[in-house]
Amino acid sequence: MKPNEIRDITLAPSGRQKIDWVRANMPLLNGLEEDFRKSRPFEGVKISLSVHLEAKTAYLCEVLAAGGADMSVTGSNVLSTQDDVAAALAVTGMKVYAYHGATAEEYERHIEMTLEHGPNIIIDDGGDLVNMLHTKRPDLMKDLWGGCEETTTGIIRLKAMEKDGVLKCPMVAVNDAKCKHLFDNRYGTGQSVWDSLLRNTNLIIAGKTVVVAGYGWCSKGIAMRAKALGAKVIVTEIDPIPAMEAVMDGFEVMKMHEAAKRGDFFVSATGCNKVITYEDMLEMKNGAILANAGHFNVEIDVAELEKKCLEKKETRKNIMGYRLENGRWIHLIAEGRLVNIAAADGHPAEIMDMSFAVQALSALYILENHEKLENRVIDVSDEIDLLIGRRKLAAWGIEIDTLSEEQKRYLNSWDL
Repeated sequence: MKPNEIRDITLAPSGRQKIDWVRANMPLLNGLEEDFRKSRPFEGVKISLSVHLEAKTAYLCEVLAAGGADMSVTGSNVLSTQDDVAAALAVTGMKVYAYHGATAEEYERHIEMTLEHGPNIIIDDGGDLVNMLHTKRPDLMKDLWGGCEETTTGIIRLKAMEKDGVLKCPMVAVNDAKCKHLFDNRYGTGQSVWDSLLRNTNLIIAGKTVVVAGYGWCSKGIAMRAKALGAKVIVTEIDPIPAMEAVMDGFEVMKMHEAAKRGDFFVSATGCNKVITYEDMLEMKNGAILANAGHFNVEIDVAELEKKCLEKKETRKNIMGYRLENGRWIHLIAEGRLVNIAAADGHPAEIMDMSFAVQALSALYILENHEKLENRVIDVSDEIDLLIGRRKLAAWGIEIDTLSEEQKRYLNSWDL
């Protein structure tokens, strides 16, 4: 294909409409776009980005470009790229390498092409840019100052690299910022997962039993929204602390193999592999529905399912049915890929407004501090979190109290 590997440039008007819609609902990025357009902090800076390529991501790209950044863009999942949005970015002059339904080989090529830009800063979602730079194309790191990582799975990979002493660039843990994981992971994932499950299955949730694997921030949001929809919720965990939280939040907690016998819907969100095994599937009811909300399609053991099933067929758009050895059918949504974005539109615009504001300001932090940063995983500063929090409240028209000087002295004193 052409250097800009997109499906169809004529789709651009539809993509522009989507971008303009989210732009109207992302006040934090609106403000940063205005600030960046005036100050042009990224003038001459090359940024390579791999994030789910849909409208909110496209607007982040445009905000960075407004600040002078030379953008090279790809997706972070073969099913989450929206071709009309990719086309809309391409017609602005950005380098875009992504299309919906790419093969694994095409996806890897797009990651590599995005990095051949020779980036100063990378913005990653799941660690695929970092992995490519460290394993296959270390030559492209010569001008790299550092990067930002969007999601839990990516942070897990980066911390493992840091522990093993192989991380060769500083990476900001955007996912761990308060204005990201407390809102994006919980409220964004909670709403968008059920948006996807509702629109793809057209089934009632009330009265059903939902099994949620894990009880981190994403799973808490999924469980909370399932309960609100009238479901009975079972949580599975490996860590006693979140397991206790789940109990005190009113949910049943048990092992997956036991929960498998009771669930109607299963949603994984752990960052680990083989959370739902083929042996678990054999215990499930006829017609059980499986979905994954973790970044990679390894949480449900799809490979073993594909190998051992007796029959498979598409039972509805985005849903594949599998007949197991025991004669029962189970249904898998979006190939076990990230269900809320591979088979829907992802998180709400207002939520991604906060997450992508953290991304933009973290990229600015790298620009301004890269000469003194170490090759490790770096926390987002409280200053960035508080700035975003204040701006978001202001956009909502909300004012909060401030400490008096006397209160500050009291809180910082030990001799009361």
